[in-house]
Amino acid sequence: MQQGSQVIFTMPKSNIKTLAGLKGHVLGVNAPENIDYLLDVSVLSENGVNMDSVKFPAQPIPFPAMAGELSSGKIDAATMPEPFASIAEQQLGAVTLADLNQGATQEFPIEGYVVTKAWAKAYPNTLRRFLAALEQGQAIADTNRGAVEQAFETIKGGAPDGQVPSSIAALMALNTYPIGIDQARLQRVADVMHQFGLLPNRFDVGDMLMPASDFDFAAFSSS
Repeated sequence: MQQGSQVIFTMPKSNIKTLAGLKGHVLGVNAPENIDYLLDVSVLSENGVNMDSVKFPAQPIPFPAMAGELSSGKIDAATMPEPFASIAEQQLGAVTLADLNQGATQEFPIEGYVVTKAWAKAYPNTLRRFLAALEQGQAIADTNRGAVEQAFETIKGGAPDGQVPSSIAALMALNTYPIGIDQARLQRVADVMHQFGLLPNRFDVGDMLMPASDFDFAAFSSS
């Protein structure tokens, strides 16, 4: 996660001007106790706001509907990632209350890929080919913003459900796409989950990580 890619928004005329102002109000997330919820409660806690003093919707709010819920007053603040964040700013005038890329969640891992151990054992070559292709994509995403913008613009579907207009793609904040697995970074996710009650016990992510040998793509370098 990078600056501007996961943000809490309010509307310009909102009386909520600080994180403390969220007390007693509804902060929209797209699913209960998901990654956005985790980012929210971590940032709230680090800024001295008790997570129990802020209300979260009982039902999921899909990202394409989030800005409309905020604009209509059905929720008091909204947590949105890109491109929905830039769309809400540009089309509805939403304003940033807090960037979630801070403190314990700065440069936080927010997405990843997993397979079962049984599948990995049964299809080792398929797994390595996928990883090789994924690393190529990660390298392009980290070094060629134009390619990332084009990818967003050509997603099938109409904005904001899928395809992103060029005007949004050109200004939206992007995350970084690191190559390989960093156990220390991934452990932060499990530790924050445990801190805020999403995991009953501390979980060691080392048990989930694939061995380094699975990242040897020499056999596929000419494929």
